[in-house]
Amino acid sequence: MASDSWTSLKDEELLKLRICDLKLKIDESDLKDRVEQLTQELEAKSLIFRPKIYLGDEWFSPEGMLAISIPFYLAHPRLKELEHRLMFDVEGGTPESCQKLLRHEAGHCFDHAYRFSKRRKWREVFGSPEVEYAPETYHPKPYSRGFVKHLDNWYAQAHPDEDFAETFAVWLNPHTDWKKHYRSWKGALEKLNYIDRLASEVRAQEPIDERGALPYQAARMKTTLGKYYAKRKKENETEYPDFFDGDLREIFNGDPSLSKRDFSAAKFMTKTRKEMIDSVAYWTGERKFPIERLVKKLVDRAEKLELRIGRSPADTHLQLSAYLATLVTHYLFTGKFKRTV
Repeated sequence: MASDSWTSLKDEELLKLRICDLKLKIDESDLKDRVEQLTQELEAKSLIFRPKIYLGDEWFSPEGMLAISIPFYLAHPRLKELEHRLMFDVEGGTPESCQKLLRHEAGHCFDHAYRFSKRRKWREVFGSPEVEYAPETYHPKPYSRGFVKHLDNWYAQAHPDEDFAETFAVWLNPHTDWKKHYRSWKGALEKLNYIDRLASEVRAQEPIDERGALPYQAARMKTTLGKYYAKRKKENETEYPDFFDGDLREIFNGDPSLSKRDFSAAKFMTKTRKEMIDSVAYWTGERKFPIERLVKKLVDRAEKLELRIGRSPADTHLQLSAYLATLVTHYLFTGKFKRTV
């Protein structure tokens, strides 16, 4: 098969292909510009370490290595289209979001290059890197001034390693005047100033670079696109719009022919939204913003399914409140709103 003959295939045929057979290359995609921009930003800060950037299965920096894996699907518009269709989002799919992720991963590489996290001062500033790493269960404080804001969901609060990488990303960004923007954020500014001091210290220092094969290289992935996406969907089931469909249909079991104006499930949830969020937050002890996100997801899905109320408003309200409380309680203990089988 020619290197680009797959680009016009329909999804069902494309999914049968092995990832390694796609013959993807960064230099033959618009990722080349993103990588060059990162290099320019590192040069502008007089840093001499340079991450090896390659196509892998997801965004990450291999532990201890000066390397960044970019998801292979970002190397071609046809694959980005497939990613969006199957996963409903393309992480790093725009130039801006891609650059933000590259800066973040470069932050991990900065630590790998000089082993900063082994220092006592690093741990005083960011915390112990040995704490449990569970980014899916952390509960961020949206209004905290102790962390920078870079990636979504206040990701700097997920773990000290992520805090360091996020702080580095803000510091590296040539479009951000971090001294001005964070001047009243005492905790975040202390971290940014610490990064600045570290950069001055190692500007002429050769980095440590662990040798070894780069993990999960797309060029060596013999799995098919179909199996790759089946695995990812299984790992992230709660992120998909249809995950709550069965439960919503049980709660809102009205006949589809009923008037949307009078019996719409989405309108009912929107109307009672504030009362439900307040009640569930009170009884579960969870903050309101994750509950609000969950309710929005359910409202959007109920609208998409055109669900109708089949019970009395009081009974529907009781059923829905109990369901939300159950989901949120499970989230508090597991980081997921619903158990998967």
